[in-house]
Amino acid sequence: MDIIAETALRFFGKMSASISHEVKNALAVMNENAGLLEDFTFMAEKGMPIDPERVKLLAEKIMQQIQRADGIIKNMNRFAHSADEAVKSVDVGDMSAFVATLYGRIASGKGVTVRATLPAQRIIITTAPFLLENLIGLCLDFALNAVGTGKTLDIITEEAENMVRIRFVRLENLSRAATDIFPSEREQSLMKALKAGITVDSDALILSLHKNIGGHEMPALQFKEISHV
Repeated sequence: MDIIAETALRFFGKMSASISHEVKNALAVMNENAGLLEDFTFMAEKGMPIDPERVKLLAEKIMQQIQRADGIIKNMNRFAHSADEAVKSVDVGDMSAFVATLYGRIASGKGVTVRATLPAQRIIITTAPFLLENLIGLCLDFALNAVGTGKTLDIITEEAENMVRIRFVRLENLSRAATDIFPSEREQSLMKALKAGITVDSDALILSLHKNIGGHEMPALQFKEISHV
């Protein structure tokens, strides 16, 4: 199997598993509260007094979880449709924030808060959306393990000349040992396909993107060297 296809399949599986866990958690809360409503119904049938406020609170909790599950499914739908077109125009800031949302459960499991800051103006590039989501996700995987004591990871999207940069900052635990093995062959294959580069600057990981990946005949920009500060 081609390394890009294998990497993409792993990414799709990882995100699908995380999303399904979130849906399961929402359903578990709904099931618990539905059980309490059933108990209230049983009490009413026995002629026992029911506090209307408690019933109202349970109904509100169930509605909140329904809305939560609806949001999760909408994100899953958007994620699945990102593979519909091989190349299209995308809003880079919006995509960075979206991938950060997809990684919410994974980040929470590591005790990390991820904050994506949108640029003042939309930055549109022509790229392979699913592959770019994959590369951003791989950068997040690396960054989550390098976050400092504040346990906060900021993602900042900005325009720079004819490039776009996605900076993952507050990585106080970056080390040469770690950056010697990142980017690996998986990241490098996606970087080549997307005309992208990855560099390390002090406490930040920087993903640089060309504004147009062009046709397959166009040579890819390659950033083979990682700088260490």
